[in-house]
Amino acid sequence: MANTVQARKRARQALAARAHNASLRSRLRTAIKAVRKAVDAGDKTAAQQVFQQSMGVIDSIADKKIIHKNKAARHKSRLSAAIKAMGASV
Repeated sequence: MANTVQARKRARQALAARAHNASLRSRLRTAIKAVRKAVDAGDKTAAQQVFQQSMGVIDSIADKKIIHKNKAARHKSRLSAAIKAMGASV
């Protein structure tokens, strides 16, 4: 347990930051799942629209350093590839 005033304050701030970061990570996962769900539904135009919205979410979370920029790029690349694969199979 924190003994000094500043350590107690930092512990409080860390809890607040952790909660905020967790909500952002949850938003990221939800955005990715929305694209995956649209891809599974088989509607390519809907999947592309959801992907465009999700890209903004992914980029903003990477800009805030909640996830690494390379991880964001990997997610975007894989989602894009899944959407492209839909056109090939249909």
